[in-house]
Amino acid sequence: MKRRNKSKGKGGDRRTSSHSKLSLFQKPGIKFFRPCPLSSKGAPIIDYKNIKVLKKYISESGRILPSRITSVSQKKQKELARAVKRARLLSLI
Repeated sequence: MKRRNKSKGKGGDRRTSSHSKLSLFQKPGIKFFRPCPLSSKGAPIIDYKNIKVLKKYISESGRILPSRITSVSQKKQKELARAVKRARLLSLI
């Protein structure tokens, strides 16, 4: 039995589709880019002693929130993780 060529169907090739770079739950035409809240002017300093800032980036269960949720840059995310781990070690959090 011959197989049908699926690329000639109604939807066409998925790689050329305009929606190929969208997330599964993302509506077309909506962009989710937000600038890093810790890199702008007047941003709080990331420090293990600054508990108010660290608690914003920790979940209720005590885990560090990922940067895709908090929109923190990669460099600041590493600093944040290091500060949270130091604060945990000193039992500040």
